[in-house]
Amino acid sequence: MLGRAVEDISTGSDSDYSNSWISWFLSSKGNEYFCEVDEDYILDRFNLTGLNSDVSNYSQALELITDNLDDEIQDELRGALDVQARLLYGLIHARWIVTARGLAKMLEKFKRVDFGRCPRVLCQSQPLLPVGLTDTPYEKSVKLYCGRCEDIYSPKSSRHGSIDGAYFGTSFPHLLFLVYPNLIPPKSGSPDLSFGSRSTDAESGKRNRRMREEQEVTEGVGELISTASVAMKADRYRPRIYGFQLNETAKLQRWQEAIRDRQVAHLEELEERG
Repeated sequence: MLGRAVEDISTGSDSDYSNSWISWFLSSKGNEYFCEVDEDYILDRFNLTGLNSDVSNYSQALELITDNLDDEIQDELRGALDVQARLLYGLIHARWIVTARGLAKMLEKFKRVDFGRCPRVLCQSQPLLPVGLTDTPYEKSVKLYCGRCEDIYSPKSSRHGSIDGAYFGTSFPHLLFLVYPNLIPPKSGSPDLSFGSRSTDAESGKRNRRMREEQEVTEGVGELISTASVAMKADRYRPRIYGFQLNETAKLQRWQEAIRDRQVAHLEELEERG
């Protein structure tokens, strides 16, 4: 799906790149999740180690990103290179946002609530952060992570939903909270949203209506559905940094899973008796 989405992206003409390729890319609709990668980071070849094996026409794609591409290259070749330049910039972006300067830039976007808010009612409009489910391109689209309920959601916009998750990586949101622990939202009570605009009365009304609808759906569940089987099938998202689970989070999740297993066993007993 992601491969087709990339192929369907319209390519730009020479006039579109009058300022710079990166400026044009960031101003394009659907690319609001991305931040600007510093040019000196891109020009340091050490930071790009291994990316040449993931991107076709790597050298020319890099020249296009850094505005050093020969002007005599035909428009059709420019269009093909643009797809590879997007891929290359996305992979560079995933490495950049876990550096100190990259985290600071993404922090500003988080404070502006550029990635949206958690749709779960009890999270009380907690701002979200983008995360990838894999670091390999063309496998999974980007998801949005909520630090309050520790769950992930799909973007509302189809444009954002077609962004490759590898362009943000699997470690970014958890590393951001590790570097800025004051941003870790509380698990109960009102979250600290002083850095962003607070929800309006209209948004509060929507949340209340959604809560009532969820309660109605829950009350209407048929008795033939096995609650225990539904609970066992539920998957949990596990926050990781560079592939390793966070120590405190891992301990908490083990405790939560032990409680869940006991509850499931109790439900099975009740269903057998019934």
